[in-house]
Amino acid sequence: MKEQPAQDRWEHLTQRPLMALAVLFAVAYAVPIVDDAAGRSLTTVCTAIEWTVWGAFAVDYLVRLSLSRDRRRFVRKHWLDLCAVLLPLLQPLRLLRLVATLLLVQRRARMASQIRLTTYVAGAVVGLLMFGSLAVLSVERDSPDGNIRTLGDAVWWSFTTMTTVGYGDHAPTTGLGRIIAVGLMLSGIALLGVVTANIAAWFIARFEKDDVEERRQTEAIVALTEEVRALRAQVTALQEQQSVRH
Repeated sequence: MKEQPAQDRWEHLTQRPLMALAVLFAVAYAVPIVDDAAGRSLTTVCTAIEWTVWGAFAVDYLVRLSLSRDRRRFVRKHWLDLCAVLLPLLQPLRLLRLVATLLLVQRRARMASQIRLTTYVAGAVVGLLMFGSLAVLSVERDSPDGNIRTLGDAVWWSFTTMTTVGYGDHAPTTGLGRIIAVGLMLSGIALLGVVTANIAAWFIARFEKDDVEERRQTEAIVALTEEVRALRAQVTALQEQQSVRH
């Protein structure tokens, strides 16, 4: 039996713990935004959790790099992982840590063969919707000209933006909020394309399966018809032989 490479064993062992840390990051990111009356100590704890989770993903990248047989090829192949690890160091903003963690979770989720495309897309939609809502709420709530003041407003705005409906009743007014809007628009278009393609592929596969089943049944009927004809021919031949003898 061929031994599994050390990098693959590491990725298999750390996949679920890293996903659990990502969920912890989501909670730590959301609490200070949803509860605007959160105390300084709670905000500090949440910030520490965010950096700890990012640090875990950074350590994971370094370990995978050290276990790789061809490190240059690993860096070229996983350049997005490297960007996600380095991104929060460029400017210590909470939004950058959010983007970095989302990228790293996405890369690790893609390596999980048991995660089906539909589940992955559904998770991506929910994740982008919630994190987009929290991100825009955090930068728009205190804007003097902003009209996204509550979590409900932010979720409604994110939903209409991702679906490219854009009613216009809520819209970001800050520069950072508009950058978030652009990212959410592009992500929404991409996800809608994936969902549409996935549904179309499901229908095509279903039709092909029905066609295969129909062809199998037709072939079985044809084979059965040929057997009945052969049996009739044998019966007729036997009857003729008996009539000749008599």
